Amino acid sequence: MDNSKNPVVLCEEDYQKLKQLIGTPNVSEATPEMSLAHEIGRAIVVKDSAFPSNTIRINSTVRILDVQSGRENQFQIVMPGQADMKQKKISVLTQMSAALIGFREGDEVVWKMPAGLKTLKVLEVRNEAELQRQGK
Repeated sequence: MDNSKNPVVLCEEDYQKLKQLIGTPNVSEATPEMSLAHEIGRAIVVKDSAFPSNTIRINSTVRILDVQSGRENQFQIVMPGQADMKQKKISVLTQMSAALIGFREGDEVVWKMPAGLKTLKVLEVRNEAELQRQGK
């Protein structure tokens, strides 16, 4: 399955943070398709104020479904220094986060994990900072 039908949308702030972590994304034929560098390189970057609230970004809490196993999982995507598995905070540099960053509620994403290809469905996205700005 090809993820290119689902656009990756990043806000300017996250795009800058990710560029600092992995360097300037330069997507070429040599860039692995299922990599964070590839996803950043094909991303649509929007102003922070125009970022869709149902889209996964750094600090989003997401609930996903592993389509093959039927198992649900919920966690927060954070910067590497904030990762803490006990608090269900995973680094944006992990395979799981790299697979999901920039996708929206309802999207299905196919990604190569250590256990093989996985199809993940995004069930819910919560962006606490966005909710606070909106006064909710």
